[in-house]
Amino acid sequence: AASLRAAFTSLGASFEAAHPGVTVRFSFAGSQALAEQLTQGATADVFAAADETTMATVTGAGPVVGGAAPIATNRLAIAVPPDNPARVRTFADLARPGLALVVCAPEVPCGAATVRVGRATGVTLSPVSEEQSVGDVLAKVQAGEADAGLVYATDVLAAGASVHGIAFPEAAAAITTSSIVALDSGTQPALGRAFVALVLGGEGRQVLRAAGFGPPR
Repeated sequence: AASLRAAFTSLGASFEAAHPGVTVRFSFAGSQALAEQLTQGATADVFAAADETTMATVTGAGPVVGGAAPIATNRLAIAVPPDNPARVRTFADLARPGLALVVCAPEVPCGAATVRVGRATGVTLSPVSEEQSVGDVLAKVQAGEADAGLVYATDVLAAGASVHGIAFPEAAAAITTSSIVALDSGTQPALGRAFVALVLGGEGRQVLRAAGFGPPR
């Protein structure tokens, strides 16, 4: 999942250091895009999704090694340009007429979470763009193409000074759980299982926590 980029890139480097001669190759994208590729025949040794619904589409469609395991939780946050020209302060502000809001498409985990928060609060959003990954939403805010974007709290942390993050209590209505599974379709099943073990172990938990993720539930 795109939201796992920073944490998994770090864990990949650690895995390579512990396994001389091994190269970890990542494909980061919206979870739903990755799941579609896998169910249509693409191969991988490990799949990590941003939410359990998307994970279920993969584990229900083909052979896996064991069951999917939760690794972390995440919640939405508002990303705005550093100077916050639209003066966004709250989730309700995102519904203001004329505000250029970018969100994830509803079929993307971060988009599904956005829909749930909107329903829970009664706030109707009118985004100018719906993107296929949380990284694409963040990129539009960073480029100054949007007044605000709904991303994960971890994305705001990873973006550093390029955006300003705004936490909002309503995000508690749509906590997402990231999960991981080793796949039988890959060419390196033993290494796949070893990478999953790294993510689920103490080092993995530490790296995910440092990236802003909450503990799994």
